[in-house]
Amino acid sequence: MQAEARAARLKLMAFDIDGVMTDGRLYFTEDGKEFKAFNTLDGHGLKQLQKAGITLAIITGRSSGAVAARATNLGIPHLYQGVENKRECLKRLLETLQLPWEAAGYMGDDVVDLPVMLACGFCAAPANSHATVLPRAHLVSQRRGGEGAVREICDFILAAQGQLDASLAPYLQAPAAPQP
Repeated sequence: MQAEARAARLKLMAFDIDGVMTDGRLYFTEDGKEFKAFNTLDGHGLKQLQKAGITLAIITGRSSGAVAARATNLGIPHLYQGVENKRECLKRLLETLQLPWEAAGYMGDDVVDLPVMLACGFCAAPANSHATVLPRAHLVSQRRGGEGAVREICDFILAAQGQLDASLAPYLQAPAAPQP
């Protein structure tokens, strides 16, 4: 089945963080606090998915206050950090939401993501993902993790569901000319 047909069935899209929503580098201050950089293009794409009725989740192996803050900032309702078994985590979420695997998608970048990616109806990976992940993803973005890859996948999903034009329409309307 083509990636577009798979994306058209999505009701839930979950994402890894490091290497997907970020560039994969870990930044630490001198006192050991971790911080991350997120891409605003990705954030807007995630909000557009939500507006289109797709439930969002973050499932990541690391724990970070920055990730919790970003999830809150974006209104992502399902945040799971410090997860060792991402497939089992998503399975429990699907049971709670009463959704089948075919209605779920996951975007990951490394071999630890493969068990959950391969279980989903749709899976995506950033262009700079591990070589083992790339041929197994239904869709590989042209952009790298942390550099708009998530936005590219969000736009693809919206297009597959026939909602991309509607999501962009408010931004494409010319403003009214000022009256003299």
